[in-house]
Amino acid sequence: MKRIAALATAALLASPAGAYWEYGHQTVAAIAWDNVTPRTRAAITRILAAQARLDTPECPARTIEEASVWPDCVKPLKDAEGKSRFGYAYSWHYQNVSICAEFDLQPACKDGNCVSTQIDRQRHILADRKASTHDRVLALAFLVHFVGDLHQPLHAGDKGDKGGNDAKTTYGDYDPARLNLHSVWDGLLAERAISTPPPIVKRYSAAVRARLSQGTVTDWSRESWSVARHAYEVAMHGDPCRPTPERMTMSEADIESLVPIAREEVVKGGLRLARLLDQSLG
Repeated sequence: MKRIAALATAALLASPAGAYWEYGHQTVAAIAWDNVTPRTRAAITRILAAQARLDTPECPARTIEEASVWPDCVKPLKDAEGKSRFGYAYSWHYQNVSICAEFDLQPACKDGNCVSTQIDRQRHILADRKASTHDRVLALAFLVHFVGDLHQPLHAGDKGDKGGNDAKTTYGDYDPARLNLHSVWDGLLAERAISTPPPIVKRYSAAVRARLSQGTVTDWSRESWSVARHAYEVAMHGDPCRPTPERMTMSEADIESLVPIAREEVVKGGLRLARLLDQSLG
């Protein structure tokens, strides 16, 4: 009950630039850790050993799981003049691609300020052996986090409602006034999907890794956008592009239908992150 209460409180605090809550991000990171090569694992350990270069003692990044939530942890940090230290990265956590139009990343990724563009950018920095230690630690933390963000569908598609933050909804019998679709997918549904047996943090077969990690970042963006559209379809019980009602409803049956989808998104995120880390560090 304490965990449910904590999740419920957190649900009310989600934002469009927020992330997959700690549970989702850390699970994606843990799956990746179990599926990278030993050489990549050693490189990750070596890079994170220099995490003090980030100068964020309030937000350590000593392990891949800590690194996975570092980009959210540092959002409130300010410099000596009271200015945000990492405000430049706020828009890097998501891309609000309309689910009611043809898939198009261009408007959402203007000037490279979106999650898919930053995944590619951070991967290249991480792979650059000539980059500074600071920059590679930073790139590793961003990359681990952003791959998780991309696989939370409400970070990849919406209908002009701040990633579902303005789309109020119920979640089974749980019905606080401020609960919204983004919060459901960011935490409540993710927690249920991840904790449903059997465990998903494990070493996957080569065949499964190849099948689920294939494609480009653009392919993954389109796929997550499609899941976002389905998320609205379920919550609206039909056409996701009709006017959003004052409050949508998600029954227990609706939730059960979404659990395997949310679960697979986390697994895909972990295996795809493992592929990018191997390509960059292996």
